[in-house]
Amino acid sequence: MPDGEAGGDRIEAAVRAVLGSMTGDMTVTEVALLGELEALGREVARAKSEIAALRVDDIDASHIPTATDELDAVVSHTATATNEILDSCEVLEGLQARLSGPDADALSGAVTRIYEACSFQDITGQRIGKVVSALKSIEKRVAAVTQSFGRGAAPPPEPEVPTAHRTEGQRLATGPQLPAAASSQAEIDRLLASFD
Repeated sequence: MPDGEAGGDRIEAAVRAVLGSMTGDMTVTEVALLGELEALGREVARAKSEIAALRVDDIDASHIPTATDELDAVVSHTATATNEILDSCEVLEGLQARLSGPDADALSGAVTRIYEACSFQDITGQRIGKVVSALKSIEKRVAAVTQSFGRGAAPPPEPEVPTAHRTEGQRLATGPQLPAAASSQAEIDRLLASFD
């Protein structure tokens, strides 16, 4: 039996014990206490149903891990792009040595500005790391709350729109895929060949 159900049973048992111990007319204090216990039982039942409706299993198993994977992919792609930019700057610096005068100065200034602008990658990585940490903290707290109230009966999953029934815009709106879910180059080549 999940802890949440045991907690609800304990509250119900406490209410029954209080009721069983009362004989004769109840005092105003006893009536107020009974009302508070009943309200507490209703609040626990409401919280359990709200947690079940939140689809916490989806949050724990899908939403947060997917979000952290997407953010990790952003960091990885940003680092790759930054390395490509820096490699290109090194090529430009090699060309600068062959130039002289205003052209060499203009190229030097442009390369310096590119190097300075590439600091975004480090800052972006740090900020995304903070977001990933926050998501993992939220994931732990959701799991703790779920365990403390019990999961109860989860509502049926919402039906997803089948890929065949989605418009081209809906298919493209999902954005870039994670490497594990992305189409291989061979699949893309087959698709392009089918248009011939």
